[in-house]
Amino acid sequence: MTTNRTQSLLPVPVGDLQVPEFPLSNSGVTRQQIQFSLIIPTYKESGNVRNVVERLTQILDEYIPGDYELIVVDDDSPDGTWDVALSLVAEYPQLQVMRRQQERGLSTAVIRGWQAARGSILGVIDGDLQHPPHVLLQLLGEIHKGADLAVASRHVDGGGVSSWSFIRRFLSRGAQLLGLMILPRVLGRVSDPMSGYFMVRRDAITNATFNPVGYKILLEVIGRGKIREIAEVGYVFCERQEGESKVTWKQYIDYIHHLIRLRVSTGRLQKISQSFPLDRFIRFGLVGLSGVFVDMVLLYLLSDPSTLAWPLTRSKILASEVAIINNFLWNDAWTFADVAMQQQHWHQRIKRFIKFNIVCLAGLVLNVLILNLVFNFLIPNRYIANLIAIAIATVWNFWVNLQLSWRVTQVK
Repeated sequence: MTTNRTQSLLPVPVGDLQVPEFPLSNSGVTRQQIQFSLIIPTYKESGNVRNVVERLTQILDEYIPGDYELIVVDDDSPDGTWDVALSLVAEYPQLQVMRRQQERGLSTAVIRGWQAARGSILGVIDGDLQHPPHVLLQLLGEIHKGADLAVASRHVDGGGVSSWSFIRRFLSRGAQLLGLMILPRVLGRVSDPMSGYFMVRRDAITNATFNPVGYKILLEVIGRGKIREIAEVGYVFCERQEGESKVTWKQYIDYIHHLIRLRVSTGRLQKISQSFPLDRFIRFGLVGLSGVFVDMVLLYLLSDPSTLAWPLTRSKILASEVAIINNFLWNDAWTFADVAMQQQHWHQRIKRFIKFNIVCLAGLVLNVLILNLVFNFLIPNRYIANLIAIAIATVWNFWVNLQLSWRVTQVK
């Protein structure tokens, strides 16, 4: 590579991860601002980068010609992704390339790109074509309508995944549920907090000090930015055509670390009395008592020798499921009636019912585990241990159903 080409690389910002109010040159002079800057973080994407740049340029040249920039931020890929991208600059004048040799990680790559960007709107898109480029226009449209943050979501109308395995779907939803439990006021604002495809107004995140771990930069933007209005646009997550997936178990560990760090550092550790909806919990508990009555009556009618005399296990399974149906109907009509009124379509109700069943099953497993732990190691009284286990499982069932089954995302 020639020295001239090396010198044409965009300098890597240093210092705190803060996005300045106005883009500055190396000499400290304010640079001319443009409408939109899109960051493309890459690592070993030499087979994809040309296609990504070509497709993005075609779309944006028609929509906002000359008023945007593409910034490839590469973490010194061993396959020379940054070099391939740099070779495209002469052909695509809106393209700039940053090569990071001292830092690693998608989230910090995005922020470093934003620090060097000139746009009043800042965005991010994957460099592997798994994020369909045409959705950019819908996201920009939502920002122009007044949203501070526009997120491409797999979980709203028009969204989905193309061919994920059951395990990957399960892990994705499990990670989202965990996030809702740790950071409900952040993850509860969007339907797809795991999304890495979004755009945000520059003035909504200027001077915030970011401190991300791993890949989920959207959590930082919502948690630390001044985000008021949020809009979501559905998109289908596509399978990559070139290169290899970078999803590993380390990402899930980083994600949990990130959630805990963000929860602590943003001062969101409120007392339970301030954030726990006690009135709903009381209603949930009363519904649960009605379910106990239904369960006991059915168990008697099905298994007692004087009635149907069915086998005990079969009777208990049927009685429990009828009790769950009873609890769901009452919770849907009373405990969470305000939420249910916003989601009255039959497929939404069925989805809530399935989630409720799964949560109650997990609560039953939790109940048994706590019962054994308390009885064997703390209080050798089976009835007291059972009451403690029921109380903890009830709180679990309520909180998880509140965050997962009866939830309306606070989007525009």
